[in-house]
Amino acid sequence: MKGSELRIEVVVVLVLGVLATASYCATVTYDHRALVIDGKRRVLVSGSIHYPRSTPEMWPDLIQKSKDGGLDVIETYVFWNFHEPVRGQYDFSGRKDLVKFVKIVAQAGLYVHLRIGPYVCAEWNYGGFPLWLHFIPGIQLRTDNEPFKAEMQRFTAKIVDMMKKEKLYASQGGPIILSQIENEYGNIDKAYGPAAQTYINWAASMAVALDTGVPWVMCQQDDAPASVISTCNGFYCDQWTPKLPDKRPKMWTENWSGWFLSFGGAVPQRPVEDLAFAVARFFQRGGTFQNYYMYHGGTNFGRSTGGPFIATSYDYDAPIDEYGLLRQPKWGHLKDVHKAIKLCEEAIVATDPKNVSVGGPNLEATVYKTGSVCAAFLANYDTKSDATVTFNGNSYHLPAWSVSILPDCKNVVLNTAKINSAAMIPSFMHHSLIDDVDSSEALGSGWSWINEPVGISKDDAFTRVGLLEQINTTADKSDYLWYSLSIDVTNSETFLQDGSQTVLHVESLGHALHAFINGKLAGSGIGNGNNAKVSVEIPVTFASGKNTIDLLSLTVGLQNYGAFFDKTGAGITGPIQLKGLKNGTTIDLSSQQWTYQIGLKGEDSLPSGSSSQWVSQPTLPKKQPLTWYKAKFNAPDGSNPVAIDFTGLGKGEAWVNGQSIGRYWPTNISPTSGCPDSCNYRGPYDSNKCRKNCGKPSQELYHVPRSWLKPNDNTLVLFEEIGGDPTQISFATRQIDSLCSHVSESHPSPVDMWSSDSKAGRKSGPVLSLECPFPNQVISSIKFASYGKPHGTCGSFSHGQCKSTRALSVVQKACVGSRTCSVEVSVNTFGDPCKGVAKSLAVEASCR
Repeated sequence: MKGSELRIEVVVVLVLGVLATASYCATVTYDHRALVIDGKRRVLVSGSIHYPRSTPEMWPDLIQKSKDGGLDVIETYVFWNFHEPVRGQYDFSGRKDLVKFVKIVAQAGLYVHLRIGPYVCAEWNYGGFPLWLHFIPGIQLRTDNEPFKAEMQRFTAKIVDMMKKEKLYASQGGPIILSQIENEYGNIDKAYGPAAQTYINWAASMAVALDTGVPWVMCQQDDAPASVISTCNGFYCDQWTPKLPDKRPKMWTENWSGWFLSFGGAVPQRPVEDLAFAVARFFQRGGTFQNYYMYHGGTNFGRSTGGPFIATSYDYDAPIDEYGLLRQPKWGHLKDVHKAIKLCEEAIVATDPKNVSVGGPNLEATVYKTGSVCAAFLANYDTKSDATVTFNGNSYHLPAWSVSILPDCKNVVLNTAKINSAAMIPSFMHHSLIDDVDSSEALGSGWSWINEPVGISKDDAFTRVGLLEQINTTADKSDYLWYSLSIDVTNSETFLQDGSQTVLHVESLGHALHAFINGKLAGSGIGNGNNAKVSVEIPVTFASGKNTIDLLSLTVGLQNYGAFFDKTGAGITGPIQLKGLKNGTTIDLSSQQWTYQIGLKGEDSLPSGSSSQWVSQPTLPKKQPLTWYKAKFNAPDGSNPVAIDFTGLGKGEAWVNGQSIGRYWPTNISPTSGCPDSCNYRGPYDSNKCRKNCGKPSQELYHVPRSWLKPNDNTLVLFEEIGGDPTQISFATRQIDSLCSHVSESHPSPVDMWSSDSKAGRKSGPVLSLECPFPNQVISSIKFASYGKPHGTCGSFSHGQCKSTRALSVVQKACVGSRTCSVEVSVNTFGDPCKGVAKSLAVEASCR
């Protein structure tokens, strides 16, 4: 350590704006203000894209859209259990090709923050740890434990060596400028006692000793050793200050752009006005590195979800949606925020921020000034009231919960609450799964099926006395574990012989179970994201003689967060009792000799669809539990993203051409309350604030990557767990129905006009701009246009009492037939329909 600056020798190469391997040496350092690349402090905007949650075919487009949105850095975790599902057997192919992903980022001219962890949380199964760790003798995860540290070091070194071999660290001319060790350990480290600090010190030393030539970070670890950078995660990090603030920059590794979706939960969304406010406040108060978690969330394919009960969609309300399309106006408004902040970069990195009084509560002015360079941020963090402030002799209007950015300490380039970017209304167009059918009966003729046996059907079944915990038994090789018991009620004085029902009582650690009596489904129970445990009382009737009780226990993703999360169990651990017997007695079956079967018989061979066992008959079994279905289909025409609508089915897993698109569960309905009619962005956000889709399935539509589809002769395989009608499912293609924008006379002019206006010494007015989402589209019609006092939101605009008669014709002339258009929002364009009244322009358009 020298002074307040940690110096690291790094190679950074720019060839026509693209990072490439060569021998141009630069110095990367960090000090109390920022990361320093090639001797220059940098303001950096980053975004998370997790390579396993999309496909290699999607990566270039996702990364280019990130760059176009103003990002400098792509951040990703490294998913240990994805790469080493069996100890010592690695897989870096397909969606697991980490090297390819990093190289694509480099080709786009962006940097990489590689968060090796190797604990990642991320709503990922078991937090990213491979389950085989659990079975190493004497191991304790995430603490000062030698068996765990040995495995953690081995995998971390494996990843570092891979990156070095491909020359991907900045010290070798590559794009990786940061790495992360551990993850959010500071949130739970107290539970591990004094060993926690010893472990953290070891982890930092181990990582730094790997000699990557780039800095390492630890997020949410305020007591991190001085050799690494501690960083902040959360919805807001403006009030956070790193320990050793004279040595470390203020960095935000996770700005949560939304929240994750759970089966049984409503859909979270975070308003872009609030997200932009959080970003601007962070840079206002001294931050210089900010990362969106997520910038593209993607899809939890296969059995990769954690939780438990994390949904298959990991959309996260991110600026780029699950399907790879821009979420507007979130993407566009944040792009403008990034441009505005970059206009202030020279001032931000030159000095420390200084607060200036502007009077009034909940108001804050911050200035970065050195010599002739000056930038300012004016914030109103009141949750209800707008304010007018005087700064440097000028008056500024600040909406509640907003920040105005002044790159020259005089003129506002952007206010976080005033959106210039157009909104988009997305929709799904449904298509029949099987072509040339006119009725559901005909549709059934395209399906074949296989019944999954109830209970024990595999040769590797085994018996044990008592009830076994599920994860220790299955090692997570399957969601499913059968518990089977045979009981004889012949000549029993205990059991009721008159056909009356007794009650089967079952208690489970989770996450769900189905009870079968003599091969018939008798009842089920499910937990939820807040409490995975299940307790059921199921009326049952036994026949005279031998009876079988088959209990199918299942998991829905393993725990991924919390102290000692790895010790969270699952499965039926009892008691299992028969109640309501003669004389009111109860029989406890927990200590009987149970037979166990790990997984389903069909899991080994049926997902590919190639088995010869499939049955095709005119009558398709429907609403029948434990049924495998198969159908052939052609891909929907065009290139729009594809989903399957599983309406009509219950719960299960689906495979397309042998690839699992994840668990589906359209019968898991979100609560009927908790979703406001409108979302007020003002005031602190939390994950329950702005939910939508209450009383509806948490997830109906499931992403099928285009690259997994052939034009014709695709195979869809379903395992339906609780019973449904596969003929009701359909394809849906993602499309954009409308573009909308609503810009007032008080909006700043577009950020793109700032530089030219400044040089010309002029100030332009507000402009409404529209752009079709796809390159081959043009604006085909104007559905609505009103200048004056229009009301409503995108898709439901209406005229106010004050309106220009020229609005529609002006907008039509400017926009129809073009992919992009811009219209000045002023009386010069539309005339003045109501003098002395603040006016705005609202437009809704269609693209074809």
